[in-house]
Amino acid sequence: MKKILSLVFVLACTLVSAQAVRKYSNEFLNIGVDAAALGMANAVTASSNDVNAVYWNPAGILNLQDGQVGAMHASYFANIAQYDYLAYAKPIDDRSAWGISAIRFGVDDIMNTTQLIDEQGNIDYNRISLFSTADYAFMFSYARHLQIEGLSIGANAKVVRRVIGKFANSWGFGFDLGIQFERNGWKFGAMARDITTTYNIWAIDEDEFEKIADAVEGQNQELPESTEITLPKLQLGVSKKHEFHNEMTLLGAINLNCRFEQTNDIISTSAVSIDPAVGFELGYIDLAFIRAGVGNFQNLVEIDGSERLGFQPNVGVGFKYKGIQVDYALTDLGDQSAALYSNIFSLKVDLGIFR
Repeated sequence: MKKILSLVFVLACTLVSAQAVRKYSNEFLNIGVDAAALGMANAVTASSNDVNAVYWNPAGILNLQDGQVGAMHASYFANIAQYDYLAYAKPIDDRSAWGISAIRFGVDDIMNTTQLIDEQGNIDYNRISLFSTADYAFMFSYARHLQIEGLSIGANAKVVRRVIGKFANSWGFGFDLGIQFERNGWKFGAMARDITTTYNIWAIDEDEFEKIADAVEGQNQELPESTEITLPKLQLGVSKKHEFHNEMTLLGAINLNCRFEQTNDIISTSAVSIDPAVGFELGYIDLAFIRAGVGNFQNLVEIDGSERLGFQPNVGVGFKYKGIQVDYALTDLGDQSAALYSNIFSLKVDLGIFR
């Protein structure tokens, strides 16, 4: 095992040093899934325990008693961009479980005006065409209980597909590793994303590139780099659920989202930047839920050069009946962050109700 880990580490370091490291590569994979989690500001690394744990922390799918399906749809930027997610997970035996999921973030029917002006310098609207750009991620998850009581581990193997019309496309590959530990009602979690870095290889249509190479003088003169690296990220979480005598529960959770680079996060150094998040869920007889959370703490610079602290408060509700759960979240309540308002719906179904 030590030899394998050493080989992975050396390979990752070699790839990073040889390729282009993008600070915001594959950012669509950081949006999140499940309206219930988004309503809690994504502070669910420790508490995620259903089919959506394939995204938040694959170790959490070990809590499933039967097969479960999860789905979500959201629109961004005034319905210009569509975000969709579908997942399935189920136990293998009393010590292991597996899952599979797919994510798409896309913008369709974009006007291509690169050929708007013909060879004689005339504007010809018939030369306008449409294209789509979309990012896809496909993940296979596996989780297993370890010999230490309360400790479980899970991993994702993911394939990333990105398409920009007929101009360019890429394939990417990466791995995530998640851990959960429970003791005396407290839950702890860690999720390391892109642990070996996620490596994207781009194929660029040079004929299409030539058409726009001289569209703006001095720009687009050279082909973009054909490879890019997504650096690892780490999410740490802790949560605890309190049960009351009137059949009500209160779940509290805290996350520390870490990037190993300097950003606008509230805690930022040259080595690591940390964005905290806090979430709560009030439940009644496991039927109705009210959620709230705040996260995305950023140091924002205004137009006049002044700085302010931006944050993103979220709220949500959920209803569960006979194995079917519907959740809703409204993100960025009060417009306190640089993000836009989003109405998000998700569905979760326990397949055991059909047996």
